[in-house]
Amino acid sequence: MNEVEDLSDFDDKKKDKKQSASKKSKETEEDEPITKESLGKEVLSVIINVLICFAVVFLITHFIGQRTVVSGSSMEDTLSDGNNLIVDKISYRFHDPERFDVVVFPYQYEEDTYYIKRIIGLPGEVVRIDTDGVIYINDEPLAETYGTETILNSGLAANEILLGPDEYFVLGDNRNNSTDSRFEQVGNIDGDDIVGKAWVRVYPFNEFGLVDNIE
Repeated sequence: MNEVEDLSDFDDKKKDKKQSASKKSKETEEDEPITKESLGKEVLSVIINVLICFAVVFLITHFIGQRTVVSGSSMEDTLSDGNNLIVDKISYRFHDPERFDVVVFPYQYEEDTYYIKRIIGLPGEVVRIDTDGVIYINDEPLAETYGTETILNSGLAANEILLGPDEYFVLGDNRNNSTDSRFEQVGNIDGDDIVGKAWVRVYPFNEFGLVDNIE
């Protein structure tokens, strides 16, 4: 008769030895002190991540977009005082500004002051505003819904304005409370002076959205 050897005790002892060895290994790892080398690597990793974040922010704000705060009521009812916008600074490197784009440009008489207006007239066009407040482009009335009030002061545009090869005629949406291309202190805007196109309203948060979609 063949005898079957009972291996249960042997297996239990083997398992106990493995668990004991594993426990000692964990205790050794937990007791191992943090070396200067490992601490230095962690600090270096944090510094690198911070520098990457700063680099990304720099690239975005200098080459792609910048944050702008609306001051005043010249663009109401589209944009209001205190609205925070992101201005797209890169699109116009690939195509020219278009009619009805809302653009940001520097105010020539005050350093670090920028205006935000809507493009009405394009390069080479003739702009005129008649006594009834109707805007004409090349002797054709302009169909637009952004200015809700009848223009009371045609300013320079009471007479025909011929725009140069890279000049734009801009107006604020709040037509009777806006200093824009109708007046000498602003005049026609050179395309090279346009910083970018108002892209997204980011504040107030309940009005977050693309500026192009604001009615």
